[in-house]
Amino acid sequence: MEFFAIANIEVTPATLQALTVDKLNKYCADINKVLHIENDNQADVYCVWGEFTVHRQVINGGVRFSLPDCPNALAWTITTGFAPEPEKVVIHCTINRTEHDADFIDSIQLFIQSWQFGLEKNLGKRISES
Repeated sequence: MEFFAIANIEVTPATLQALTVDKLNKYCADINKVLHIENDNQADVYCVWGEFTVHRQVINGGVRFSLPDCPNALAWTITTGFAPEPEKVVIHCTINRTEHDADFIDSIQLFIQSWQFGLEKNLGKRISES
């Protein structure tokens, strides 16, 4: 399944690539606490679904985070410069299921909205809407 949110901010890919695991809870309220930092690319966090290890990977246009121990293989990317909104920031989240229960789907949608709000509040210049 796929989920999308658009953050109405203007940033460079390098700005997104500088998002490290130690500050995940600054940008996403659904990540309650960073528990242990292994390095810039791996940390243990407590989030809306419990305790998980998060991996970070720099990708073209931004950054990818994943929960490698998650039974749903949850991963999300935060990118700029590409469709559907090349001037804004796209948050794209996936799980390895074609269906899931409604409560879990709602929690994923809230998770990516939390990223959207956190990025808009704490990162980049807000784009005025005309």
